[in-house]
Amino acid sequence: MVKRTIEGMIEAGEPLIQEAIAALRRYHEAQAAGEAPDQVERLRLIAESAYQAVTDYQLYALGHQPLIRH
Repeated sequence: MVKRTIEGMIEAGEPLIQEAIAALRRYHEAQAAGEAPDQVERLRLIAESAYQAVTDYQLYALGHQPLIRH
């Protein structure tokens, strides 16, 4: 059972947070390396999506209704 504390929510979401950080790092590395614009944009979208997943998880863990996107 996940602890209903901030610490417990952070621990439970740690893999998502690590994934989001890694995605952002890949995006910045691609920018710095001068990779093709379409590749940089793809990595930006992946990083943005990963951070949105973290936000959605945190809101859900705090008891908010999940956001429905159409």
